Amino acid sequence: MKIVLAYSGGLDTSVIVKWLRETYDAEIITFAADIGQEEELKGLPQKARRTGASKHYTLDLVEEFARDFIYPMVRANAVYEGQYYLGTSIARPLIAKAQIDIARREKADTVAHGATGKGNDQCRFELTYMALAPNLAIIAPWKLDAFRETFPGRAEMIEYCRAHKIPVEASVKKPYSMDRNLLHISYEAGILEDPWFDPTTKANRAMFKLSVSPEDAPDRPEYVELDFVKGDCVAVNGRRLTPAGVLKALNKLGGKHGIGRVDLVENRFVGMKSRGVYETPGGTILVHAHRQVESLTMDREVMHLRDSLIPKYAELVYYGFWFAPEREALQALVDESQKFVTGTVRLKLYKGNVITCGRKSKYSLYDLKVASMEGVKSWYNQSDATGFIRLNGLRLRARNLAQRGPKV
Repeated sequence: MKIVLAYSGGLDTSVIVKWLRETYDAEIITFAADIGQEEELKGLPQKARRTGASKHYTLDLVEEFARDFIYPMVRANAVYEGQYYLGTSIARPLIAKAQIDIARREKADTVAHGATGKGNDQCRFELTYMALAPNLAIIAPWKLDAFRETFPGRAEMIEYCRAHKIPVEASVKKPYSMDRNLLHISYEAGILEDPWFDPTTKANRAMFKLSVSPEDAPDRPEYVELDFVKGDCVAVNGRRLTPAGVLKALNKLGGKHGIGRVDLVENRFVGMKSRGVYETPGGTILVHAHRQVESLTMDREVMHLRDSLIPKYAELVYYGFWFAPEREALQALVDESQKFVTGTVRLKLYKGNVITCGRKSKYSLYDLKVASMEGVKSWYNQSDATGFIRLNGLRLRARNLAQRGPKV
């Protein structure tokens, strides 16, 4: 038996490497994805092998993450439940896809992950496995009674590491968990499980890594211009950048001005509510700017149709259905809607706010002569509005006369 494990080098997956090897008498290959978390990835191969892995892979997926996962989602303006920019959700299908590629390369028959049975990540990993490699067996230790009985809590896991000389940096008391990538940082669990707990106080605000508190942001605003081509941002302040380069530049700008903090209670796919705190500085700016270019270039009915599908698209990403046919079909519609979403938007960043200060496009549908209230002549005839309104009001008049009785 050969198992490829999605591996971070943290407490859970460090324990799981050895537990899988001993429980299944299997060869374990570990895999870590660099998706822009900027966390220490050095030493993972040595650590994994000391823990019991026969081989380790660390893959640089940063550009692929931005280009093939974040950017398509931004074209859809996808935000889950109106607040969450889906930073963790969109990363898991990529990690699982790369894990499958390694399993095929190594001729492994099984994939494994360290996600718990209470969260969304288990769904995102396993639905991707099933969509892309249905013949692979899946092991999720946290959903196995034997594993949970052996490790009912962190204390038992830490003791297991000590007994087996597994090198981990962990303590019994950790105030929260954190997940970071190019798009965001998420914080949950521990002290954050109380939805009344305030992480923004001076005593707690050290938790945040990507952004300053809005009240500590510069007192002077900063302007930034973003250029879009067919719905994708291609330049920041006139400088051409790759998708990953755009996110990195906007993360820096947004973090400087306290932009992109969200604290919400969300509905998990498995049914429970959970409290999460997020930092998405670059993504917040990017989605806001994208919407502004659309406002100038996208047909009204196309926009309203696409907007009606945003909750469904975001739900599919959140639940883990990135590689499902319905998400791919929605993506085709979204991408078709972006054919003329090309232009430039000027924004002002100030103390947690993203303020639109201008937008322009060679494909602009805005006609100054038609829109002007200053008596400028155009091909629009105001008299046409009389018949337009009468026809639209016909059913309202008929309803009143037939069902509400005569009124003055």
